[in-house]
Order: sequence, then structure tokens, then C-alpha cells
Amino acid sequence: MNGLLGYVSCGVLWLGLVVKAPDLLRHRHDPYLRAICAVLGLAGLCFFLGASPTVGAVNRVSGIPNLAAPLTYAAITAYSAASQILVTLWRGGPDVHRTVRRWVLAYAGVVLGIATAFALGEAPVERRTDLDIYYATTPYLREMILLYLAGHLTAAAVTAVSALRWARDVRGWLRAGLVMLGGGALCGAGFSVSKLTAVGARWAGPDWSPLGTDVAQSAAALGALLTVAGVLTPLAGPRWTQWRRAWRTYVCLAPLERELDDILARRSLRLPRPRWSSPTTRLVWRQTSIHNALSHLDTYLDRKLYDETLRAALGATGDPERAAATAWAVVIAQAARGEASVAAPVPVRRPAPAGESTWFQERAPRPDALVRIADALATSPLVRGATVRATTPTTERSPAV
Repeated sequence: MNGLLGYVSCGVLWLGLVVKAPDLLRHRHDPYLRAICAVLGLAGLCFFLGASPTVGAVNRVSGIPNLAAPLTYAAITAYSAASQILVTLWRGGPDVHRTVRRWVLAYAGVVLGIATAFALGEAPVERRTDLDIYYATTPYLREMILLYLAGHLTAAAVTAVSALRWARDVRGWLRAGLVMLGGGALCGAGFSVSKLTAVGARWAGPDWSPLGTDVAQSAAALGALLTVAGVLTPLAGPRWTQWRRAWRTYVCLAPLERELDDILARRSLRLPRPRWSSPTTRLVWRQTSIHNALSHLDTYLDRKLYDETLRAALGATGDPERAAATAWAVVIAQAARGEASVAAPVPVRRPAPAGESTWFQERAPRPDALVRIADALATSPLVRGATVRATTPTTERSPAV
């Protein structure tokens, strides 16, 4: 295999392995994680051992011409077994462990057969890229080549059929991962078919070496890319979706935080802004800031204004949730202005009797309603009108004592 292509493909696969390694260290007894890491690690090893510079180095250091070939074939066989085991574990079932053992035993036999055939055969001429075709008619080496290609083709075909058939029954990121994994297995099958076709042509006389080298290598590289994407997509996809939703919510809450910005700054209610953090962490930070400010405004919230605005918004929109968000937006905006106009630096609060809660605590908007309140602050004509028509009694009202 071309050195650059082999090492790039290896790097992509081992990068995926690096991503999953921390999870494996934390859950080292999880067979599913071990299968994922085995697929990524062995697939990368196949490309690493199959690269021309690595082939030359292994042969030179060992002193055995073409020793790199059975090592590469054994890695391909182990990868084939790991791929099928991954799909088996992924899907589960009552006989999953028995099926896994059967695949392990079957492909252990294939690896043993590859080693035995190479030991019995003779390959004195080093071939770094086309050993399959060059020695296609050599006794024992011929059987070794057919054995590894047949084993790889069988596992690739079974993996492709299992993954694509299962993909029809699921949705979301799992389906996307299965489709890509099935596509990678089909490319792997294309690798084996190309090799077998070139070997068959060698038996018949014509030289179809490019089919067994260039075409097969391209199919294997594409298969590697699809495999790593298929393995990581069901794992990374939900997290990416969570981050996207968190970021969207974080952005949507900006108008509400801006409305409370003066209080947060004057009363030192805002925690230090997190840097280099995930969208989820940023969202928690913004929600905490908003909650701190609303808790501070507890005694400034006008229940009568809330009820009046709620009735007006409900009559205008007919949507209870939207009307409640609009009422909260008006009350919060007015309370923020009322708090800013109070001369006392800290409001005097009257604690609620034991076992009772304040009106705000009883009616406080849920976290999911904060987004609607922020949207009302930014877009609702009722909120803008109430803000403009702020009356003297409202702005000069002192907190309850």
C-alpha cells in the first residue's frame, strides 16, 4: 500500500481510538467499549502494517522476506472479527455472548491457518505492494492469500448486511452510524472482491495488478473513513445535539440577562464567566445568573401587574404559555426599574412565615419558560408598551416591609 495513504488512514482511525480511550479506561470491563476500541485500533494497525515503508522495515529487521504479509493478513483477520463482534454486541440479544465466542474461535483458526501456510510456503522475493498477485500461484502462499481474503470478505458481508438491515428499524444518530458502518463494510468487501478478482485473473493469465493494488487500496481507505465515522457517530452525535440545544438556549436567554444586567453588576450576583467551556456549562452559568437576579427581585415583583398583563396577553394571543411569558417579562422589566430607583442599597425583606412561600416562589417560571420570557422581552409589543408607559407609582414603589 502507498505509504502516505496508509499512514493517513491509520492516523484517522487511531485518532478515533484516542477519542474513545478515556471512556475505555473508566469502563475497562465494558465489552461494547472494548469492541469499539478493538475495531479502531486493529483497522489502524492494518493500514500501518500494510504501508510500504512499514513492510520494508519489518522485512529488514526480521531478516525474513515478506514477513510483513502474514502480520498484515492476521491484523486484517482480527479486524474483520472485531467488526462483526461490534455489530453483534451493538444489537444484543439472548445469545450474544455465544455468538461472540464463535466469531473469536473461527477467526483465531483463520489466523492460525495464515501463520501455518506462510511457514510452509516459500516467498524469497520481497513484494511490498502486490504480494497477493505475485504469489497467487505459489503453493501454500496461494492458500494463505485465499484464506485471509475469504475471511475478510465473509466478515465484511455479514457486517454490512447486519448493519444496514438493523438501520431500517432504528432512527436518529444510531441509524446514521449503522448506515456509515454498513457502507464502510461494503467498501471492505470491495477491497476483498478486487483482490480476489486480481488473483483469479493471475490464475487465468492476464495481469490485473492495478485492480488488486490501486482499486483495492482506495476501497480500503474509504472503508476506514466510513468505519470510524460509523463507530463514533452514535456516541458523539447525542452529545453534539445536547451542545447545540444548550448553545441555542444560551443565545435565546441573552435578552433576559441583558434586562437584568444592571442588577447583576450592582449587586455582584453574577458568577465569573466560564472560559473555554462547553455550551452546557455556559448555559448553566447564564441560568444561574438569571436565577440570582430574579431571586433578588422577589420583593419588587408586582402581582397585580402580572395578573393584568396576563389577562391582556391571553386576550390578544389566546396562548396561555405565551401570555404567561409576556406577563413575566413585563413584571420583571418593571421590577428591575423599580429596584434601580430605590435609594436603599439593599432592600429590606419580610421573610415568609414558616412553612409558607412567597408569591414568586409559588409562581416562579420553570427553566424552560425562561426562553419564552426572553423572547417576549425582545419581541412582544405588550412588553415594549408597558416599559414605555412606566408610571410614577410603579417606578417609585418601595419593596414590601
